[in-house]
Amino acid sequence: MTVTATGSSAALQGLGQALDAFRRPGATTGQWRWRVRQQLAAVRDLLVAETGSGADGWTAAREVTMLRERNHLLARVGDLGGQVLEQPDADLVHAELHRLLVDLCHHVQRLNDLAYDQVELELGGSE
Repeated sequence: MTVTATGSSAALQGLGQALDAFRRPGATTGQWRWRVRQQLAAVRDLLVAETGSGADGWTAAREVTMLRERNHLLARVGDLGGQVLEQPDADLVHAELHRLLVDLCHHVQRLNDLAYDQVELELGGSE
């Protein structure tokens, strides 16, 4: 699985900053919703760009699991993308988006772990 560390950091940081702006003085709920929606689009693009290496071996099963997790996250991003603009309860949407951000960060960490393990396998590991 490949995803650029810079791209994931920028997209997740942008979404985190947008979520942090919730209920900040001077910003309207409409502005907050629009900014979050834009950041969700960047996150969606990041997830869509993830590709598998097609590697055989002991990491193949983990790679399939990561693709399945990515598809689940994409579905959540799509659902929340609509809700962020339409759901009357902004607090509820904010809580769901925060949970999504945590799950996205965990997903990126697992991708990085998988990439590390694949490189370690190619180089022969520590034995």
